[in-house]
Amino acid sequence: MNPPNNASALAPLTGWQFALGTFAVALATFMNVLDSSIANVAIPTLSGDLGVSVDEGTWVITLFAAANAVSIPLTGWLTQRIGQVKLFVAAILLFVVASAACGLAPSLPVLLMARIVQGVVAGPLVPLSQSLLLSSFPREKSSSALSLWAMTATVGPIAGPALGGWITDNYNWSWIFYINVPVGLFAAAVIWALYRKRETPSRKLPIDKVGLVSLIVWVGALQIMLDKGKDLDWFNSPVIWALTIVALVGFLFFVIWELTEAKPIVDLRLFKGRNFLGGTIAISVAYAVFFANLVILPTWIQEYLGYRAVDAGLVTAPLGIFAVLLAPVMGKIMPKSDMRVLATLAFLGFAGVFLMRSWYTTGVDAYTLVLPTLLQGIPMALFFTPLTAIILSGLPPEKIPAAAGLSNFARIFAGAAGTSLLSTIWNDRTIQHHAQLAERTSVNNPAYVHALAGIQTTLHASLFKAEAFFETQLNAQASMLGLNDVFWLSAVIFIVIIPLIWITKPSKDGAKNAAGAGGH
Repeated sequence: MNPPNNASALAPLTGWQFALGTFAVALATFMNVLDSSIANVAIPTLSGDLGVSVDEGTWVITLFAAANAVSIPLTGWLTQRIGQVKLFVAAILLFVVASAACGLAPSLPVLLMARIVQGVVAGPLVPLSQSLLLSSFPREKSSSALSLWAMTATVGPIAGPALGGWITDNYNWSWIFYINVPVGLFAAAVIWALYRKRETPSRKLPIDKVGLVSLIVWVGALQIMLDKGKDLDWFNSPVIWALTIVALVGFLFFVIWELTEAKPIVDLRLFKGRNFLGGTIAISVAYAVFFANLVILPTWIQEYLGYRAVDAGLVTAPLGIFAVLLAPVMGKIMPKSDMRVLATLAFLGFAGVFLMRSWYTTGVDAYTLVLPTLLQGIPMALFFTPLTAIILSGLPPEKIPAAAGLSNFARIFAGAAGTSLLSTIWNDRTIQHHAQLAERTSVNNPAYVHALAGIQTTLHASLFKAEAFFETQLNAQASMLGLNDVFWLSAVIFIVIIPLIWITKPSKDGAKNAAGAGGH
């Protein structure tokens, strides 16, 4: 979102007000970004406490992302209707209430409802935090404001898994949500005290109600279908068929309505632009794969390698180190570079990381787990801003907010859908590998009989216990092979979507527009 129209008329904050205001806005951003990753390592523990499967526990992440995606297109309308300061403070306070409800949730359905509310009210936080920061800094230092924002947003993936794991192991998973309460209340109080006199004008505007309802219907039906598909045996279930039909019909209606509506909630006409089309598809598919692996990896580490939640968090925490270190470098090289080259290097880097992981074994050590995650920070630094620059290049200034909102909606929703899809693929491939491995566990197979005898001797166990131990090892091996398939597929996807970058045209204004709209 661009800064408000009257931002230039407001004097920048100075002294302690500048420092405190910047800290509070950054803190609100950090709280939001942190919450998108802090729950990742808590899923196995959370699922066990609530008496549900890990697959069902993953809905805590996917439904939050889907709800967040739906609310993003509303940010522009709400800002003009309410005012950006009031909206920002209200979003923080509602986020705090929803976080408390998440922590208090006695069952998965209650937790999911609270997460949906949390995702909806989180929609305005990211774009409005950028606008408030830009209005706080002198115009000549706007790049510094956005660099500070980017670093704050990037620290989330570092702190989230480690903090979430530490809280889960030492206290209770509920505290990964309770932690937002004091942070949010402090940020809201400071921002209201310092920014309330810097409010943007508000005015009554019509809203595309039909478009909004149809968007909620098809996104909700599709996400529930993806989340429930595995449990209901996919298209052998009438429920999945019904959800699929609702999602498809709702999507088609949404597209037709938005293309014919004078003031659509989502301007689909933007896809007529080659850069917007190629860039948005590329960043959405890439983010879907990236985010899904960010959820799957710590789950596997805890379930099959026996890591504690805090250790799984520390394994995935190095993701953001290079991303933070390279942020200032990116600010210098972007104006001199072809964004398509930078984005291509990012995709090749991601592919390399996933290929490294595709060679994991059940005996993988901590160093082998950490190294690809650390290296992944390099393509992560080359990922968001160059692709956003491509997406927004060539667009007139009045189209930038709508384009940024639509591309962010597509990206975040793709992350939720991608997590469900790759989780399903992992499960299906695990079942296939288990069946193939189980074919060899026959009393007529000398190797199997010898292995059982070895287990009985080593563990001083009965034949029954030896067979149970062998089955546990077989399950772990099948899961590992299935996950290797997911990693390999992820690498292939990053290679395959590179041509999408090169159907776009280079532009001189892309980096500037990305800064104006916020690349992340």
